[in-house]
Amino acid sequence: MDRPPGLSVRLKLTLSYAAVVMLTGALLFAVVWVFLLRYVPDRAVMTPGPFVPNRSDLLRAFAPRAAEAMAFLLVFGFVGGWLLAGRMLAPLTRVTDATRMAANGSLSHRIQLPGPKDEFRELADAFDTMLARLEAHVAEQQRFAANASHELRTPLAITQTLLDVARNDQTRDTGELVERLRVVNSRAIELTEALLLLSRADRRSFTREHVDLSLIAEEVVETLLPLAEKRGLTIGASGEVAPTIGSHALLAQMTTNLVHNGIVHNVGEHGVVWVTTGVDPEAAVLIVENSGEMLGPQLVSTLVEPFQRGTERIRGHHAGVGLGLAIVKSIAQAHDGTLTLTPRPAGGLRVTVRLPKGPARA
Repeated sequence: MDRPPGLSVRLKLTLSYAAVVMLTGALLFAVVWVFLLRYVPDRAVMTPGPFVPNRSDLLRAFAPRAAEAMAFLLVFGFVGGWLLAGRMLAPLTRVTDATRMAANGSLSHRIQLPGPKDEFRELADAFDTMLARLEAHVAEQQRFAANASHELRTPLAITQTLLDVARNDQTRDTGELVERLRVVNSRAIELTEALLLLSRADRRSFTREHVDLSLIAEEVVETLLPLAEKRGLTIGASGEVAPTIGSHALLAQMTTNLVHNGIVHNVGEHGVVWVTTGVDPEAAVLIVENSGEMLGPQLVSTLVEPFQRGTERIRGHHAGVGLGLAIVKSIAQAHDGTLTLTPRPAGGLRVTVRLPKGPARA
């Protein structure tokens, strides 16, 4: 946006300082003048003693000295105000330089303003925090875009290969080809839907309503019970009412991803998945635990990254696309909540989601 040129902030502050100094000097001289007038008569007084000046004599003597003093104060106000304004605005210059560097694409620069805490220091620290978050967000988005491109390229490459084989081998069974294409296409659709859901959660474009996590947990457990029984797992939900405010659809998807993740990444037969809800003074809590392989803290810390899996990249019917916990993290953050992953000492994973506590409803 084009703006007409104007006075700099430094010049404005200088003029303000000079005006304050001049006004203070003028008030001081006015007070002195009024004080002197009380003791000086209007006319000269003829006395046998020393000469007593009148007000005209006082004015001729006082006015030139006052004018000289005011001129000095004017120069002092301009010079001192210019230096003082420059010193005061030096931190703002560093913030401006950092902003220009960030606008040119450099997000690694930090202001790191020294000195005690004041308004400029708070501004610089807030700007540094914003740059750090932007840098991390951009890096995450770039990594996510690269992973998504790789994951989407795989089903497309498989589809191209199957079509080339079918074109070169006219005697091949088309039924088998169609079935394989259907499976590959289903995986691509699942991945695309997961990417869209992740994008929706990041934008926070959803309607908030009163939600009970305990009811959502019961619905999800009932829905995924056949899958758990097919794998020989025991699954259950317990706990108290956990009211919060958010999107019922997104929170249901979050819970579904957690429970599905606990079913898929389990020990097989005789494995267990627990879903527990509760509240504390500040949050509604959802906990999903599952038995499974031993997981190290370093591996657990990477599970919320897109396309990361705790086990080998199996491509079974229920293996998922590697976005389950990434979607859970985004949904929790979109609801101003937190996600904590902890390896269980006996093997498996404990996932805790804390969301802002909502009002209790009948």
